[in-house]
Amino acid sequence: MSFQSPKNRVHKPISMTTQAEIYKPKNHIRIVTAASLFDGHDAAINIMRRIIQSTGCEVIHLGHNRSVQEIVDCAIQEDVQAIAITSYQGGHVEFFKYMYDLLHEKGAGHIKLFGGGGGTILPEEIKELHEYGISRIYAPDDGRAMGLQGMINDLVKQCDFPIGDELPEEFALERDKKNHVARLISAFENFPDQSKKLLEEVRSKSKASKTPVLGITGTGGAGKSSLVDELVRRFVLDFEDKTLAIISVDPSKRKTGGALLGDRIRMNAIHHPRVFMRSLATRQSNLALSRYVQDAVDTVKAAGFDLVILETSGIGQSDTEIIEHSDLSLYVMTPEYGAASQLEKIDMLDFADIIALNKFDKRGALDAIRDVKKQFKRNHNLWEAKDEDLPVFGTIASQFNDPGMNQLYKAIISKVNEKFESFESSSELTSGSSEKIYIIPPARTRYLSEITENNRNYDKWVEEQKEIAQKLYSIRKSIDTIEESGVEDKDRLKKELEEVYTQVELNLDPKNKKWLEEWPEEAARYQEDFYVFKVRDKEIKVKTFHKSLADSRIPKVSLPKYEAWGELLKWGLRENVPGKFPYTAGVFPFKREGEDPTRMFAGEGGPERTNKRFHYVSKDMPAKRLSTAFDSVTLYGEDPDYRPDIYGKIGNSGVNVCCLDDAKKLYSGFNLVDPLTSVSMTINGPAATMTAFFMNAAIDQQCEVYIKANGLEDEINQKIDAIYQKKGLKRPTYNAEIPEGNDGLGLMLLGVTGDQVLPKEVYEKIKADTISKVRGTVQADILKEDQAQNTCIFSTEFSLRLMGDVQQYFIQNKVRNFYSVSISGYHIAEAGANPITQLALTLSNGFTYVEYYVSRGMDVNDFAPNLSFFFSNGIDPEYAVIGRVARRIWAKAMKLKYGANERSQMLKYHIQTSGRSLHAQEIDFNDIRTTLQALYAIYDNCNSLHTNAYDEAITTPTEASVRRAMAIQLIINKELGLAKNENPLQGAFIIEELTDLVEEAVYVEFDRITERGGVLGAMETMYQRGKIQEESMHYEMLKHTGEYPIIGVNTFLSSEGSPTVTPGEVIRATQEEKEAQIQTLKSLHQAYEGKEEEQLMSLKKAAIQNENVFERLMEASKYCSLGQITRALYEVGGQYRRNM
Repeated sequence: MSFQSPKNRVHKPISMTTQAEIYKPKNHIRIVTAASLFDGHDAAINIMRRIIQSTGCEVIHLGHNRSVQEIVDCAIQEDVQAIAITSYQGGHVEFFKYMYDLLHEKGAGHIKLFGGGGGTILPEEIKELHEYGISRIYAPDDGRAMGLQGMINDLVKQCDFPIGDELPEEFALERDKKNHVARLISAFENFPDQSKKLLEEVRSKSKASKTPVLGITGTGGAGKSSLVDELVRRFVLDFEDKTLAIISVDPSKRKTGGALLGDRIRMNAIHHPRVFMRSLATRQSNLALSRYVQDAVDTVKAAGFDLVILETSGIGQSDTEIIEHSDLSLYVMTPEYGAASQLEKIDMLDFADIIALNKFDKRGALDAIRDVKKQFKRNHNLWEAKDEDLPVFGTIASQFNDPGMNQLYKAIISKVNEKFESFESSSELTSGSSEKIYIIPPARTRYLSEITENNRNYDKWVEEQKEIAQKLYSIRKSIDTIEESGVEDKDRLKKELEEVYTQVELNLDPKNKKWLEEWPEEAARYQEDFYVFKVRDKEIKVKTFHKSLADSRIPKVSLPKYEAWGELLKWGLRENVPGKFPYTAGVFPFKREGEDPTRMFAGEGGPERTNKRFHYVSKDMPAKRLSTAFDSVTLYGEDPDYRPDIYGKIGNSGVNVCCLDDAKKLYSGFNLVDPLTSVSMTINGPAATMTAFFMNAAIDQQCEVYIKANGLEDEINQKIDAIYQKKGLKRPTYNAEIPEGNDGLGLMLLGVTGDQVLPKEVYEKIKADTISKVRGTVQADILKEDQAQNTCIFSTEFSLRLMGDVQQYFIQNKVRNFYSVSISGYHIAEAGANPITQLALTLSNGFTYVEYYVSRGMDVNDFAPNLSFFFSNGIDPEYAVIGRVARRIWAKAMKLKYGANERSQMLKYHIQTSGRSLHAQEIDFNDIRTTLQALYAIYDNCNSLHTNAYDEAITTPTEASVRRAMAIQLIINKELGLAKNENPLQGAFIIEELTDLVEEAVYVEFDRITERGGVLGAMETMYQRGKIQEESMHYEMLKHTGEYPIIGVNTFLSSEGSPTVTPGEVIRATQEEKEAQIQTLKSLHQAYEGKEEEQLMSLKKAAIQNENVFERLMEASKYCSLGQITRALYEVGGQYRRNM
């Protein structure tokens, strides 16, 4: 990249690189792509795998949150040349080395490893990994120099070697040697001529074998992969000694020869020692099967697997080729096949032994199954057969433990058992017909369009009322003018005008008339020295102005100078003063005194180190507003472990919390019921468990306060010592010196809970009092996690149910100040969405929770105050009004559609400055961007603000960079004169125009989502995810070509060309911290051995019997670790199923 002379440096953006020519591979190349344990923004690996495909490779994509073990097993069974991984969450060195070691240990050292992870993988780490044997780690500067295609060409060239031309030493075709089975399939596929003799042997062995082959075919997108996964899950539980092989076929692209082998990503159950899976590309166009399918089937039969499942690619309505390769066939379709006459054209209805009508929750499913059964009777001349005896089943494979799926499984196994003995199912699954467990009742799917209609009608009504008020003002002015003039018959004119006035006034809404009459008096209150108002029966007196150094009186709220009633009324109905409907300018009349919106951010190492950082950043601050980042082990609900891909991540890029004691240490020394303390926890998948840890930590703190107040310390300490002596264990302690500012509150009851040492009634009273007072929020927003490819761990339905349980518990226990969910757009923006999409998707998610909670019978005024929002603030123009628009849309919808009270109409939101605009080049410039974004947020009256540290683009922020980030907002709040005014945006023409423009754009997006069946319907077709990725690509393209100038990134480069910055100080968890976490976990398991089992059982029972799971979680979290709880809930709620 050439450096340009200073005179034209800024003006001409640099086009990054010319596009490289696409490399043409000589061999058939297969590559596994995946994202390591946590790669929230899955867009990167998706872009890479697409380019790898278009370069002619067959790609097996695994998606995110995959363990090294899973990736390695997949690579061996798929017999690939390479694994390409994106990883950026710390622990990457251990991750890659472990993968390299595991491949070599399993005799697959020829598989090459490639990786990338932005600026977080340091140059010295890249060097270390290259020396260890990793083929290539691409750094951001490689991307800038080579371009995307150039990087992929480099990767593909290194993988361009044959596979299958020779067999491994001591080759033996046995089902336990999966690598040998895999290699033989490759030999037959890639070198058919060389392996003729072997093939004949395999065929004769296969012929003699009694292994049943179940063929599964169906239309594209019918959900075959999910259905296979559900069958496999049931099979593995049902038969504890049987093995299973899956051969899955996907179409090759005729144009490029590449293929996406996309079935594995949908599957969770196949990562099992008794299951083997191989994906094949058809390698010839428009056929559902590959010509090598039979060889692959013969190979796994000859190897001695007990059952083979052959899944074809879904093309059109699918042909009948499958039956030539299988003993038993299953045809999977959906209710959406068009008119009933279409069924006559489907050959498979003649030949299939069993038919599954999947996605049975779709409209018209009951009609569809009736028609399919009729057609089946016609085709088989079964006129006398009863409908319920036909092998046609409605299923919802995406729903965990679906009764229709159970029925289908039983039918398949009994058919297999009829033809091939020894498949006696012992499964006790409850079967019945599939019934969708609706989150949003079908009759309510238009909720977003109802909101847009309702809000647009309000705006129309405002315009009409404005016109009426304007006319009245004109008439009144005319009367005054006549009064002042010397017109002869002015009395008659006045009388006539008064009559017209009375006529017109009939159309003015009485409330608006009252508002106009009272406005002069209301405006005068802001001119007084103090403004007096009430909040929850408390009278509050606020000073209305600020004195500048020059002794000017700067009003905190500045009012419009309109005189005409129409303009004034329109302003009142669409803008109004802060703290009044529709809350456009803010939800409170004035900002809180003594509590800036600043959040103190920390998360690194073990709970002790993060606790120390919290005390450091909140020193001298009257309000302690703590914001917690967790490591990826915690984010995915895992326990700390010695397994290298977990061990490497413990305490990196966030704090590790695995049990209640960790939460107690993390927040020790902060009184969690103090009204000036509030804690925000950035966690989603395991949010409910983390909330239970937090609540219990707060309760035990107050137990400690009670113990000290009543002089019971010695007695209680003896009790705890006795408990631990009896168990023969060491009493848990804080594993470090107690930091400055920490008074030790919360540490007395480490290793026990208050109910073990205090009388029951005392404990219950403290518990009830505590949880009604704690302030804070947990992210928990599972919809945006799914839309932005982040930390979903449970099935979406189960996660939403869990969120509803938390909210229900909060209502029953009067938890008023803790937000049960922070509905977030930040991650949607991080994954690449533009500001309008971020706002529209976030608000639509918010209204989805409202609809869901209402459908569960909760009162809107009971839960709406527990909802908060969280947006990213970028540098785009629309970000100047994101809060205004959000507040206005929410208030109008809540008041006019849901009939909610004032408190529920107030949308409260947190802003974090954009992570996407933190660049790894010229990182000092990041602070300038963050300052501008913070200014947007503060001028827009956000309720809480987190300013990112400038070095977050390349590392975990240091103490110094966090102080700088906090200084940005402190300087704006304390020093910037204009910020002393609390509504500086009101009255600006551009702000009003942008507000209207963005609001309308959000409504248009709401209507688009409605057309797709509401938020959940749109998620099924990946609408949100597709939109986010398109917008991400658009931005990246403009950045790449230089059309979108970014200073210090693609224009105004330094004399060195502004390379990626290497961090001076790198924050990583230490060996001791990792060990301490593993020890904490061990002690917990020892202390509660036996007890945790019954707790987990009762947790699972609550989930199965539809009781409140969070209520049980509050108990289980006292004795069990995060990983134990997560695994227990997987069994009853299902694991998240990844998507492309």
